Amino acid sequence: MNKWIVAAEENNIRIDRFISDKMPDTSRSYIQKLMKEDLITADLRPVKANYKVREGESIEITLPEPVSLDIEAQDMKLDIIYEDDDVLLVNKPKDMVVHPSAGHSEGTLVNGLLYHCKDSLSSINGVMRPGIVHRIDKDTTGVLIICKNDKSHSSIAEQLKVHSITRRYHAIVWNNIVQDSGTVDAPIGRHSVDRKKMAVNYKNGKSAITHFKVLERFGQYTYIECELETGRTHQIRVHMASIGHPLLGDLVYGPARQPFKLQGQVLHAKVLGFVHPTTGEYMEFETPLPEYFEKLLERLRNL
Repeated sequence: MNKWIVAAEENNIRIDRFISDKMPDTSRSYIQKLMKEDLITADLRPVKANYKVREGESIEITLPEPVSLDIEAQDMKLDIIYEDDDVLLVNKPKDMVVHPSAGHSEGTLVNGLLYHCKDSLSSINGVMRPGIVHRIDKDTTGVLIICKNDKSHSSIAEQLKVHSITRRYHAIVWNNIVQDSGTVDAPIGRHSVDRKKMAVNYKNGKSAITHFKVLERFGQYTYIECELETGRTHQIRVHMASIGHPLLGDLVYGPARQPFKLQGQVLHAKVLGFVHPTTGEYMEFETPLPEYFEKLLERLRNL
């Protein structure tokens, strides 16, 4: 069970938003499902999604017992960077989907985790996303943290919420970035026309901040490092495209015609740092650039 007391500054906000702020990696649809099952209460009274919380109220969520998964556990070769009783860090390869969805029921990271971890995965995000507290796109490579119990999941989710986790990505973008470093501070939300895409959205978007610095210039392309202050869907891809520097290989936010026969955006989650849920120690992990990324850099240096 999760329980919170509504603070003065939280008075009169919708309960679904209140809970989303408290549990940032829990989907709105899952929250609404819990409400329909009367598992979310305000002062012990079941509430609907449009209910507005009041200062001093006790908001409680009773999470249902985990349902046995229909997802197949698969013996997959996972590149495990670190593992203990609370967390597991993997280096995700290109073309691997993080969790099952329509059209991707096999070969996902979750399929491999179910085989490797057995029953030792957090259940907070439901049966389709055991252990998953954050994710990276199918064609993005790099380090990802997995939570092996609900205590560690809550701890990492809170660190993500307050932006205390270190997340640094390497990318190659279109066009020459003149300044050596910069910050994109622009809210991100659903695209107003294409709902499958995200966009800078000042009306309905959520705060999003990306810091970037130039690592190397190649004339028509620039090699950069991005540090996330927030973690919105497609954040780096949307932010860099919004300032005229879409990621190389990105067919969603960049040009339709792409050189070098790439498989999706050139983006690698290189560094992840966090406070360990049990020891309280700050830990930081770094993954090497994948082979295709290194070869592309060499090719660009020789143009």
